[in-house]
Amino acid sequence: MMRLCAVVFLLMASCPLVVQAEPVNQWSVGFHRLSFLDPVDGQPMHAIAFYPSTEDDATSKIGIYDIDATEDAKIAMGHYPMLVLSHGNVGTPLALHDLITELARKGFVVVAVLHPGDNFKDHSRSGTLSNLYGRPMQISAAISAVLGENTLSPYVNAEQVGVIGYSAGGETALILAGAEPDLDRLRRYCQERPDDRDACTTQGELIADRDDLLPAADPRVHALLLMAPLSLMFGRQTLTDVQVPVLLYSGDGDKTVFPDKNAEALARKLPMAPEFNLIPGAGHFVFMAPCTDSQLAAMPGVCTDAEGVDREDIHRDLIYEAGRFFSKALESNPHTGLRTVNQ
Repeated sequence: MMRLCAVVFLLMASCPLVVQAEPVNQWSVGFHRLSFLDPVDGQPMHAIAFYPSTEDDATSKIGIYDIDATEDAKIAMGHYPMLVLSHGNVGTPLALHDLITELARKGFVVVAVLHPGDNFKDHSRSGTLSNLYGRPMQISAAISAVLGENTLSPYVNAEQVGVIGYSAGGETALILAGAEPDLDRLRRYCQERPDDRDACTTQGELIADRDDLLPAADPRVHALLLMAPLSLMFGRQTLTDVQVPVLLYSGDGDKTVFPDKNAEALARKLPMAPEFNLIPGAGHFVFMAPCTDSQLAAMPGVCTDAEGVDREDIHRDLIYEAGRFFSKALESNPHTGLRTVNQ
């Protein structure tokens, strides 16, 4: 027996100590508010960065949303991939708060950008060239703001940046990855479908409020998650430079951003075939977080899904697949989503 114990001891002494990883559900979520200059006009713009935290779980009220995160909670030690979210026209990134916080819980820093002139409070740039070309510039400015911010930058891996785009945010994300909008495609589409109240509010003619802006790609962006993307302005040739992995979602019941001219067409044209999930019966707003009773009463059109469509189930799948996709696409550490004891 003594000889056996000696052998076991020698084996243990000659092997490195294996540290057991703790599951991500021991992480909570913190958030930090950012303010930086809008590259379009030099005025202040805002974003909120969500990140893994070691503090207790808590809920914060931000606007109309109850969000599972604590302001300026202690950041969990680590070096995390960064994801930047671009919301839809006249929207807010916090409408997707469950996706944001769950990705932060999995080991990502997720930056929710409010686009100036194209958000739920301010529509002043709707239908303009400065909005089309300015939105990608604003996402790039948010990336730079995080990397230059002393609170966050030590915890972010600058080589692992992805973009999440919902609706018009999908268009923004594609431009950041190298796509170039074709304004003639928008004109032709609006002649074909003039009753499209989302894409054709200006009858296919964007307001030329700025002649000094151009589509600006950002080489720091290495992966895209697109949900119900507005992408009808992109032809095969204008997508040639999009050489990053794409996870693509759409609902086949979307009556706001029609999938046949947007997500389905995009899936065929991208030079790198995306992972494409077309959800049966789902509408445009299914990608927003499941609503509370008060939100349902106030916004029934946004909160109500078609019969047989389970928004909560869709979000469980979306959150899982987004974490898996970005971990692989950004070549994260194999333990992304885990916290080791010695961190």
